[in-house]
Amino acid sequence: MPQPYPARLLDLAEAVAKRWIWIFSGVVFLAVVVLNRVQVPAPGGFDVHVFARINATLNSGVSLLLLAGLFSAKAGNWRLHRGVMLSAMVLSILFLVSYILHHLFAGDTRFGGEGAVRVVYYIILATHIILAAGSLPFILLTAYRAMSAQYPAHRKLAKRLWPVWFYVSVTGVVVYFLISPYY
Repeated sequence: MPQPYPARLLDLAEAVAKRWIWIFSGVVFLAVVVLNRVQVPAPGGFDVHVFARINATLNSGVSLLLLAGLFSAKAGNWRLHRGVMLSAMVLSILFLVSYILHHLFAGDTRFGGEGAVRVVYYIILATHIILAAGSLPFILLTAYRAMSAQYPAHRKLAKRLWPVWFYVSVTGVVVYFLISPYY
């Protein structure tokens, strides 16, 4: 039997929330773009690719939490759903920090595969990047709507967004396993 919806966690006008969501998303996008132009030398002996392993682990955790979030929502366990989805967001934020650090210290890694695996890698990478960049503001908007108790609007957006976020988290792990031999 479904539980009653949780109480509102956030009391912020949607226009204000959207403004902050777009500002934050824009700053993140610009930070990632700048990473392609800046590289900082890593401290001596530090394996900068540890961040890539952390990223894959965090993305795996996000994928599992998204599945748990989906199942808890379908079961009507809203408190569990909220906790699981907030945990997925925390892991995603930690991923973003680790991703920025990895690219800041390691720069880009060239994929060395050839033939069909090269084509598959670049298709997965391109769709991963495009969907990751495009989904961030909508993930934040979906979370805002849940935390401000706009549950019908939250549900409507989440039904469309969940598969995208799940795809991005899973393909992040796939990209890691495909590129890791070339670190």
